[in-house]
Amino acid sequence: MFEGLTERLLGVFDRLKRKGVLTEEDVTTSLRQIRLVLLEADVSFKVVRDFLARVKARAVGEEVLGSLTPGQQMVKIVNQELITLLAGEGGEQELRLTGERPVVLVAGLNGSGKTTTAAKLAVWYRDRRRKPLLVATDVHRPAAIAQLETLGERCATPVFQMGDRQEPVHIARAALSHAAAHGQDLLIIDTAGRLHIDDALMQELAELKRGVEVQQTWLVLDAMTGQDAVTVADEFEKQVGVDGYILSKMDSDARGGAALSIRAVTGKPIRFLGIGEKVGDLEEYHADRIANRILGMGDVLSLIERAEAAVDEQVAAELEERLRNNQFDLEDFRTQLGQVHKLGPLEQVLGMLPGMGQALASGQMVVDESRLKHWQAILDSMTVYERRNPEVIKNSRRKRIAAGSGMETRDVNELLRQFRQMKAMFTQFAGMEKTARGRRQLHKWFGGR
Repeated sequence: MFEGLTERLLGVFDRLKRKGVLTEEDVTTSLRQIRLVLLEADVSFKVVRDFLARVKARAVGEEVLGSLTPGQQMVKIVNQELITLLAGEGGEQELRLTGERPVVLVAGLNGSGKTTTAAKLAVWYRDRRRKPLLVATDVHRPAAIAQLETLGERCATPVFQMGDRQEPVHIARAALSHAAAHGQDLLIIDTAGRLHIDDALMQELAELKRGVEVQQTWLVLDAMTGQDAVTVADEFEKQVGVDGYILSKMDSDARGGAALSIRAVTGKPIRFLGIGEKVGDLEEYHADRIANRILGMGDVLSLIERAEAAVDEQVAAELEERLRNNQFDLEDFRTQLGQVHKLGPLEQVLGMLPGMGQALASGQMVVDESRLKHWQAILDSMTVYERRNPEVIKNSRRKRIAAGSGMETRDVNELLRQFRQMKAMFTQFAGMEKTARGRRQLHKWFGGR
């Protein structure tokens, strides 16, 4: 997410940090470089102009030029102004759905990921103790109904549909009655899309909003389309009225223009980010966290939330107990790899750690996702007895495991070596925790948490 933008901005800041004292000319030069970076990221020209004007007003004063650490102070100002840009002048408002059975309307052009996003919303709200009902009202594209039903099965969420011969507003009203009768307390309506904005699409959406009491209308925008997404958002806002936006395909090579422009242009907030193809790959939008990611500062809070949602608490507790008792084996290692896989692509996860975003963006760290897949294949080729008793894996077993996984014997040896090193580290931690001095040291390492 934002890798290209992050790499270029960090290059500008690195040059500033190497200077002990900044002159007004240094600030002007750096702002010119930031301007080019943002325009290359397809950020709206007006947004770039206003953003840099605010940064310059603060940077040429005592706040930077009189600072003992001017480079760091410049980064701080850009970070704060980025948050303002992403959140809006009034700051972010908490996302709340109220009432007995709120209705959310999901709109968007064809190809934006609208139907998949509706299913992702169902998963997101179900994880927060809602009982959602997905409603198929795209009567112009029968495949959309089938797609929503498939997604509903995948995410264990009921789907209400009446085929493609009814008016969307009639389907939505019937869905409300169905939800009331079956105990669903949230309706997520997947609407029809078009390849482009037209009067028929806008009229149909307007009739839907009049026909049922819609609490939130969210427009799904393809983050890869840059300023075009902003143009679409502005048109939907003018003709239908939008309460917020969901940016899909944020895990792609999106340059960031839509995310940085949309709040300033439309005045309406981004609510969610689509960060992958799975039904669970939806992330709530937080301006400060996004600003930190853009500047390579990481996003630990989002990583923690993702881990809490993905990691099985009972499995984690059992693993912790085995670590404390020095019982960690290859079966536990295999389980742990599966837990890590649930968090998403490794590069994306590492990018949420402070400092890692910069290393990844600059190419100083290269993540080889294939190695984890190879390890998984090797572990799957072992018997449970071998994983529980790694010491029995001698030459003949190693050859068999390598052949069964499609790897070389040296790959099996490398995994076993990595496992031994990891186990030794865990054993050291477990031993330290048993002493008062060790507990104090661990407390210090992990920041008093």
